[in-house]
Amino acid sequence: MNKLRIGMIGYKFMGKAHSNAYRSLPMFFPEALKPEMKAICGRNGEAVRQAAAQLGWEEAVTDWRELVAREDIDLIDINAPSDAHKEIALAAARAGKHIFCEKPLALSLADSREMLEAAEAAGILHMIGFNYRFSPAVKLAKRLVDSGRLGKIYHFRAWFLQDWILDPEFPLVWRLQKDVAGSGSLGDLGAHLIDLAHFLVGDISEVIGMSETFVKERPLAAEMTGLSAKAGAGGPRGPVTVDDATLFMARFKDGALGSFEATRFAAGHRSTNAFEINGSLGSVRFDFERMNELEVYFTSDEEDVQGFRRVLATDPVHDYAAAWWPPGHTIGFEHTFIHEMLELSNAVETGRQPVPNFRDGVKCQAVLEAVERSAAERRWIEVH
Repeated sequence: MNKLRIGMIGYKFMGKAHSNAYRSLPMFFPEALKPEMKAICGRNGEAVRQAAAQLGWEEAVTDWRELVAREDIDLIDINAPSDAHKEIALAAARAGKHIFCEKPLALSLADSREMLEAAEAAGILHMIGFNYRFSPAVKLAKRLVDSGRLGKIYHFRAWFLQDWILDPEFPLVWRLQKDVAGSGSLGDLGAHLIDLAHFLVGDISEVIGMSETFVKERPLAAEMTGLSAKAGAGGPRGPVTVDDATLFMARFKDGALGSFEATRFAAGHRSTNAFEINGSLGSVRFDFERMNELEVYFTSDEEDVQGFRRVLATDPVHDYAAAWWPPGHTIGFEHTFIHEMLELSNAVETGRQPVPNFRDGVKCQAVLEAVERSAAERRWIEVH
Protein backbone atom coordinates (compact mmCIF):
# COMPACT_ATOMS: atom_id res chain seq x y z
CA MET A 1 0.00 0.00 0.00
CA ASN A 2 1.46 3.36 -1.01
CA LYS A 3 -1.66 5.42 -0.35
CA LEU A 4 -4.27 5.61 2.39
CA ARG A 5 -7.72 6.19 0.90
CA ILE A 6 -9.83 8.23 3.31
CA GLY A 7 -13.54 8.87 3.69
CA MET A 8 -14.29 11.63 6.20
CA ILE A 9 -17.58 12.27 8.01
CA GLY A 10 -17.84 15.87 9.23
CA TYR A 11 -16.57 19.05 7.57
CA LYS A 12 -16.61 21.97 10.00
CA PHE A 13 -14.05 22.80 12.74
CA MET A 14 -12.34 19.42 13.05
CA GLY A 15 -13.07 18.59 9.42
CA LYS A 16 -10.96 21.56 8.35
CA ALA A 17 -8.19 20.63 10.79
CA HIS A 18 -8.08 17.04 9.54
CA SER A 19 -8.27 18.04 5.88
CA ASN A 20 -5.38 20.46 6.29
CA ALA A 21 -3.36 17.71 7.96
CA TYR A 22 -3.98 15.22 5.17
CA ARG A 23 -3.02 17.79 2.54
CA SER A 24 0.12 18.96 4.36
CA LEU A 25 1.47 15.57 5.38
CA PRO A 26 3.12 14.63 2.04
CA MET A 27 4.73 18.06 1.69
CA PHE A 28 6.57 17.96 5.02
CA PHE A 29 6.79 14.23 5.69
CA PRO A 30 7.26 12.79 2.18
CA GLU A 31 8.31 9.40 3.54
CA ALA A 32 4.86 8.88 5.11
CA LEU A 33 2.05 6.90 3.51
CA LYS A 34 0.25 9.43 1.33
CA PRO A 35 -3.38 10.23 2.27
CA GLU A 36 -5.79 10.12 -0.64
CA MET A 37 -8.79 12.33 0.15
CA LYS A 38 -11.50 10.31 -1.59
CA ALA A 39 -14.80 11.59 -0.18
CA ILE A 40 -16.22 13.87 2.49
CA CYS A 41 -19.67 13.38 4.01
CA GLY A 42 -22.19 15.74 5.59
CA ARG A 43 -25.97 16.03 5.91
CA ASN A 44 -26.30 19.35 4.05
CA GLY A 45 -25.65 18.59 0.38
CA GLU A 46 -24.79 22.11 -0.74
CA ALA A 47 -22.60 22.81 2.30
CA VAL A 48 -20.65 19.57 2.02
CA ARG A 49 -20.08 20.14 -1.71
CA GLN A 50 -18.65 23.56 -0.91
CA ALA A 51 -16.49 21.99 1.79
CA ALA A 52 -15.19 19.35 -0.62
CA ALA A 53 -14.13 22.03 -3.09
CA GLN A 54 -12.57 24.22 -0.40
CA LEU A 55 -10.79 21.49 1.55
CA GLY A 56 -9.57 19.41 -1.36
CA TRP A 57 -11.73 16.28 -1.36
CA GLU A 58 -12.43 14.41 -4.58
CA GLU A 59 -16.13 13.93 -3.89
CA ALA A 60 -18.95 15.00 -1.56
CA VAL A 61 -21.66 12.61 -0.29
CA THR A 62 -24.56 12.92 2.14
CA ASP A 63 -24.99 9.28 3.25
CA TRP A 64 -22.30 8.04 5.64
CA ARG A 65 -23.54 4.46 5.29
CA GLU A 66 -22.80 4.61 1.58
CA LEU A 67 -19.34 5.97 2.35
CA VAL A 68 -18.55 3.22 4.87
CA ALA A 69 -19.58 0.52 2.36
CA ARG A 70 -17.38 1.77 -0.47
CA GLU A 71 -14.57 -0.53 -1.60
CA ASP A 72 -12.29 2.38 -2.52
CA ILE A 73 -12.07 3.58 1.11
CA ASP A 74 -9.45 2.23 3.57
CA LEU A 75 -10.09 4.48 6.58
CA ILE A 76 -13.11 6.30 7.98
CA ASP A 77 -12.39 9.62 9.72
CA ILE A 78 -15.17 10.52 12.18
CA ASN A 79 -15.37 14.14 13.32
CA ALA A 80 -19.15 14.50 13.40
CA PRO A 81 -20.80 15.48 16.73
CA SER A 82 -20.20 13.04 19.58
CA ASP A 83 -23.60 11.35 19.45
CA ALA A 84 -22.81 10.00 15.97
CA HIS A 85 -19.45 8.40 16.81
CA LYS A 86 -20.65 5.01 18.02
CA GLU A 87 -23.03 4.12 15.18
CA ILE A 88 -20.56 5.14 12.49
CA ALA A 89 -17.61 3.40 14.16
CA LEU A 90 -19.50 0.13 14.62
CA ALA A 91 -20.54 0.16 10.96
CA ALA A 92 -16.99 0.97 9.84
CA ALA A 93 -15.58 -1.86 11.93
CA ARG A 94 -18.08 -4.30 10.44
CA ALA A 95 -16.99 -3.14 6.99
CA GLY A 96 -13.34 -3.76 7.86
CA LYS A 97 -12.33 -0.10 7.64
CA HIS A 98 -9.63 1.43 9.81
CA ILE A 99 -11.02 4.25 11.97
CA PHE A 100 -9.84 7.64 13.17
CA CYS A 101 -12.37 9.11 15.63
CA GLU A 102 -12.34 12.46 17.36
CA LYS A 103 -12.68 12.61 21.12
CA PRO A 104 -14.62 11.89 23.23
CA LEU A 105 -14.92 8.39 21.84
CA ALA A 106 -18.63 8.13 22.70
CA LEU A 107 -21.33 9.47 25.01
CA SER A 108 -20.77 6.80 27.67
CA LEU A 109 -18.20 4.36 28.96
CA ALA A 110 -20.36 1.42 27.91
CA ASP A 111 -20.57 2.76 24.35
CA SER A 112 -16.83 3.40 24.27
CA ARG A 113 -16.11 -0.15 25.35
CA GLU A 114 -18.48 -1.47 22.70
CA MET A 115 -16.60 0.50 20.05
CA LEU A 116 -13.25 -0.86 21.25
CA GLU A 117 -14.55 -4.43 21.32
CA ALA A 118 -15.95 -4.08 17.79
CA ALA A 119 -12.68 -2.67 16.47
CA GLU A 120 -10.63 -5.42 18.08
CA ALA A 121 -13.00 -8.14 16.88
CA ALA A 122 -12.74 -6.78 13.33
CA GLY A 123 -8.94 -6.66 13.49
CA ILE A 124 -8.81 -3.09 12.25
CA LEU A 125 -6.53 -0.22 13.27
CA HIS A 126 -8.14 2.50 15.37
CA MET A 127 -7.05 5.93 16.62
CA ILE A 128 -8.61 8.67 18.73
CA GLY A 129 -8.00 12.38 18.24
CA PHE A 130 -6.03 13.65 21.22
CA ASN A 131 -3.95 16.09 19.19
CA TYR A 132 -2.26 17.94 22.05
CA ARG A 133 -0.02 14.92 22.65
CA PHE A 134 1.65 15.82 19.38
CA SER A 135 3.09 19.19 20.35
CA PRO A 136 6.91 19.01 20.35
CA ALA A 137 7.05 20.69 23.77
CA VAL A 138 4.64 18.10 25.23
CA LYS A 139 6.80 15.35 23.74
CA LEU A 140 9.78 16.94 25.51
CA ALA A 141 7.88 16.88 28.81
CA LYS A 142 7.16 13.19 28.20
CA ARG A 143 10.86 12.45 27.64
CA LEU A 144 11.85 14.30 30.81
CA VAL A 145 9.32 12.28 32.85
CA ASP A 146 10.14 8.91 31.28
CA SER A 147 13.90 9.39 31.52
CA GLY A 148 13.70 10.11 35.25
CA ARG A 149 15.18 13.60 34.90
CA LEU A 150 12.27 15.00 36.95
CA GLY A 151 12.65 12.25 39.55
CA LYS A 152 9.63 10.79 41.31
CA ILE A 153 6.48 12.58 40.17
CA TYR A 154 4.46 14.12 42.98
CA HIS A 155 1.95 16.44 41.31
CA PHE A 156 0.14 16.92 38.02
CA ARG A 157 -2.08 19.98 37.80
CA ALA A 158 -3.90 20.99 34.66
CA TRP A 159 -6.38 23.59 33.52
CA PHE A 160 -8.21 24.23 30.26
CA LEU A 161 -9.86 27.64 30.34
CA GLN A 162 -12.05 29.23 27.66
CA ASP A 163 -14.59 32.06 27.58
CA TRP A 164 -16.49 31.63 24.31
CA ILE A 165 -19.90 31.10 25.96
CA LEU A 166 -19.48 33.76 28.65
CA ASP A 167 -22.29 35.83 27.08
CA PRO A 168 -25.58 34.39 28.44
CA GLU A 169 -27.17 35.20 25.05
CA PHE A 170 -24.72 33.01 23.15
CA PRO A 171 -26.87 30.41 21.35
CA LEU A 172 -27.60 26.87 22.48
CA VAL A 173 -25.13 25.04 20.22
CA TRP A 174 -24.83 21.24 20.15
CA ARG A 175 -21.87 21.32 22.55
CA LEU A 176 -24.29 22.54 25.23
CA GLN A 177 -26.73 19.64 24.80
CA LYS A 178 -25.99 16.45 26.73
CA ASP A 179 -27.78 14.12 24.33
CA VAL A 180 -25.43 15.24 21.54
CA ALA A 181 -22.20 16.16 23.34
CA GLY A 182 -22.28 13.80 26.33
CA SER A 183 -20.99 16.48 28.71
CA GLY A 184 -19.87 20.08 28.55
CA SER A 185 -16.53 21.53 29.58
CA LEU A 186 -15.64 18.21 31.22
CA GLY A 187 -15.90 16.09 28.07
CA ASP A 188 -14.84 18.78 25.61
CA LEU A 189 -11.90 20.32 27.48
CA GLY A 190 -11.32 18.04 30.46
CA ALA A 191 -10.92 15.02 28.18
CA HIS A 192 -7.76 16.56 26.75
CA LEU A 193 -6.38 17.17 30.24
CA ILE A 194 -7.16 13.61 31.30
CA ASP A 195 -5.44 12.19 28.24
CA LEU A 196 -2.36 14.36 28.84
CA ALA A 197 -2.31 13.12 32.44
CA HIS A 198 -2.47 9.50 31.27
CA PHE A 199 0.21 10.16 28.64
CA LEU A 200 2.62 12.01 30.92
CA VAL A 201 2.09 10.57 34.40
CA GLY A 202 0.02 7.37 34.24
CA ASP A 203 -3.36 5.94 35.10
CA ILE A 204 -5.77 7.62 37.52
CA SER A 205 -7.17 5.47 40.34
CA GLU A 206 -9.81 7.71 41.97
CA VAL A 207 -11.39 11.15 41.65
CA ILE A 208 -13.55 13.64 43.50
CA GLY A 209 -15.16 16.52 41.65
CA MET A 210 -17.74 19.24 41.38
CA SER A 211 -19.44 20.96 38.47
CA GLU A 212 -21.77 23.84 37.75
CA THR A 213 -23.99 25.12 34.96
CA PHE A 214 -23.96 28.90 35.34
CA VAL A 215 -26.37 29.76 32.51
CA LYS A 216 -29.35 27.41 32.59
CA GLU A 217 -31.10 28.52 29.40
CA ARG A 218 -30.02 29.99 26.06
CA PRO A 219 -31.59 31.07 22.75
CA LEU A 220 -31.79 28.28 20.19
CA ALA A 221 -29.10 28.41 17.52
CA ALA A 222 -30.14 29.30 13.98
CA GLU A 223 -26.63 28.76 12.56
CA MET A 224 -23.58 26.90 13.92
CA THR A 225 -20.02 26.75 12.59
CA GLY A 226 -17.22 25.46 14.80
CA LEU A 227 -17.35 27.50 18.00
CA SER A 228 -19.42 30.28 16.41
CA ALA A 229 -23.19 30.53 16.21
CA LYS A 230 -26.11 32.88 15.60
CA ALA A 231 -29.57 32.93 17.14
CA GLY A 232 -32.73 34.26 15.60
CA ALA A 233 -33.87 37.57 17.10
CA GLY A 234 -36.48 37.00 19.78
CA GLY A 235 -36.62 33.31 19.04
CA PRO A 236 -37.27 30.40 21.40
CA ARG A 237 -34.90 29.33 24.15
CA GLY A 238 -33.84 25.94 25.42
CA PRO A 239 -32.18 24.42 28.50
CA VAL A 240 -28.42 23.95 28.82
CA THR A 241 -28.02 20.32 29.86
CA VAL A 242 -24.24 20.09 30.36
CA ASP A 243 -21.72 21.53 32.76
CA ASP A 244 -20.24 24.98 32.15
CA ALA A 245 -17.35 24.24 34.51
CA THR A 246 -15.96 21.16 36.23
CA LEU A 247 -13.13 20.85 38.74
CA PHE A 248 -11.79 17.62 40.19
CA MET A 249 -8.92 16.16 42.16
CA ALA A 250 -7.34 12.80 41.42
CA ARG A 251 -4.97 10.17 42.74
CA PHE A 252 -2.73 8.38 40.29
CA LYS A 253 -1.96 4.69 40.63
CA ASP A 254 1.72 5.48 41.18
CA GLY A 255 0.92 7.76 44.14
CA ALA A 256 1.02 11.19 42.46
CA LEU A 257 -1.76 13.71 43.12
CA GLY A 258 -3.64 15.64 40.46
CA SER A 259 -5.93 18.63 40.10
CA PHE A 260 -7.97 19.47 37.00
CA GLU A 261 -10.07 22.48 35.98
CA ALA A 262 -12.15 22.81 32.80
CA THR A 263 -14.35 25.83 32.19
CA ARG A 264 -15.80 27.94 29.40
CA PHE A 265 -16.42 30.84 31.78
CA ALA A 266 -12.87 32.15 32.37
CA ALA A 267 -12.98 35.69 30.97
CA GLY A 268 -9.86 36.58 29.01
CA HIS A 269 -8.86 32.97 28.37
CA ARG A 270 -9.41 32.08 24.73
CA SER A 271 -7.88 28.62 24.99
CA THR A 272 -5.53 28.23 27.94
CA ASN A 273 -4.69 24.52 27.88
CA ALA A 274 -1.93 24.15 30.46
CA PHE A 275 -0.29 21.75 32.89
CA GLU A 276 2.48 21.62 35.45
CA ILE A 277 4.32 18.53 36.66
CA ASN A 278 6.35 18.56 39.89
CA GLY A 279 8.89 15.85 40.64
CA SER A 280 11.61 15.24 43.21
CA LEU A 281 14.32 16.50 40.82
CA GLY A 282 12.48 19.16 38.88
CA SER A 283 9.34 20.53 37.28
CA VAL A 284 7.90 21.42 33.88
CA ARG A 285 5.19 23.88 32.85
CA PHE A 286 3.32 24.08 29.55
CA ASP A 287 0.64 26.39 28.15
CA PHE A 288 -0.72 25.69 24.66
CA GLU A 289 -1.18 29.41 24.02
CA ARG A 290 2.65 29.36 23.91
CA MET A 291 2.80 25.87 22.48
CA ASN A 292 6.39 25.99 21.24
CA GLU A 293 7.73 26.57 24.74
CA LEU A 294 8.28 24.33 27.76
CA GLU A 295 9.34 25.82 31.06
CA VAL A 296 11.81 23.53 32.81
CA TYR A 297 13.31 23.59 36.33
CA PHE A 298 15.95 21.26 37.74
CA THR A 299 16.91 21.12 41.42
CA SER A 300 20.46 20.21 40.37
CA ASP A 301 21.13 23.69 39.00
CA GLU A 302 23.49 25.86 41.02
CA GLU A 303 21.58 27.91 43.57
CA ASP A 304 22.48 31.26 42.03
CA VAL A 305 20.87 30.29 38.69
CA GLN A 306 17.97 28.17 39.89
CA GLY A 307 14.60 28.97 38.36
CA PHE A 308 12.34 27.99 35.51
CA ARG A 309 14.05 28.24 32.12
CA ARG A 310 12.25 28.65 28.80
CA VAL A 311 13.04 25.91 26.29
CA LEU A 312 11.94 26.67 22.73
CA ALA A 313 11.12 23.26 21.24
CA THR A 314 11.89 24.19 17.63
CA ASP A 315 15.45 22.84 17.25
CA PRO A 316 15.87 19.61 15.25
CA VAL A 317 16.59 17.70 18.47
CA HIS A 318 12.89 17.97 19.31
CA ASP A 319 10.18 15.71 17.91
CA TYR A 320 8.95 16.67 14.41
CA ALA A 321 10.94 19.94 14.38
CA ALA A 322 13.39 18.88 11.66
CA ALA A 323 10.49 18.67 9.18
CA TRP A 324 9.45 22.26 9.72
CA TRP A 325 11.25 25.59 9.79
CA PRO A 326 14.69 26.76 10.97
CA PRO A 327 15.19 26.90 14.78
CA GLY A 328 13.13 29.63 16.40
CA HIS A 329 10.51 29.66 13.63
CA THR A 330 7.42 28.47 15.46
CA ILE A 331 4.60 26.14 14.50
CA GLY A 332 0.91 26.28 15.44
CA PHE A 333 -2.30 24.47 16.35
CA GLU A 334 -2.72 22.92 12.89
CA HIS A 335 0.65 21.20 13.14
CA THR A 336 -0.49 19.00 16.01
CA PHE A 337 -3.01 17.42 13.62
CA ILE A 338 -0.36 16.90 10.95
CA HIS A 339 1.81 15.08 13.52
CA GLU A 340 -1.26 13.10 14.59
CA MET A 341 -1.89 12.00 11.01
CA LEU A 342 1.81 11.13 10.67
CA GLU A 343 1.37 8.65 13.53
CA LEU A 344 -1.77 7.29 11.87
CA SER A 345 -0.06 6.96 8.49
CA ASN A 346 3.02 5.23 9.93
CA ALA A 347 0.86 2.84 11.94
CA VAL A 348 -1.19 1.83 8.90
CA GLU A 349 1.94 1.33 6.81
CA THR A 350 3.60 -0.91 9.42
CA GLY A 351 0.41 -2.67 10.58
CA ARG A 352 0.65 -1.64 14.24
CA GLN A 353 -1.97 0.06 16.37
CA PRO A 354 -1.53 3.84 16.39
CA VAL A 355 -1.27 5.67 19.71
CA PRO A 356 -3.49 7.03 21.16
CA ASN A 357 -6.18 4.56 20.16
CA PHE A 358 -9.61 3.43 21.33
CA ARG A 359 -8.08 1.92 24.48
CA ASP A 360 -6.95 5.41 25.47
CA GLY A 361 -10.42 6.70 24.64
CA VAL A 362 -11.99 4.13 26.95
CA LYS A 363 -9.57 5.03 29.76
CA CYS A 364 -10.45 8.70 29.37
CA GLN A 365 -14.19 7.95 29.33
CA ALA A 366 -13.84 5.94 32.54
CA VAL A 367 -12.40 8.99 34.29
CA LEU A 368 -15.04 11.31 32.81
CA GLU A 369 -17.86 9.13 34.12
CA ALA A 370 -16.21 8.76 37.52
CA VAL A 371 -15.97 12.55 37.79
CA GLU A 372 -19.62 13.01 36.82
CA ARG A 373 -20.67 10.41 39.37
CA SER A 374 -18.50 12.03 42.03
CA ALA A 375 -20.01 15.46 41.37
CA ALA A 376 -23.51 13.98 41.68
CA GLU A 377 -22.79 11.91 44.80
CA ARG A 378 -20.31 14.33 46.44
CA ARG A 379 -17.69 11.69 47.26
CA TRP A 380 -14.52 9.96 46.02
CA ILE A 381 -15.13 7.50 43.19
CA GLU A 382 -12.75 4.76 42.05
CA VAL A 383 -11.98 4.62 38.32
CA HIS A 384 -12.67 1.25 36.73
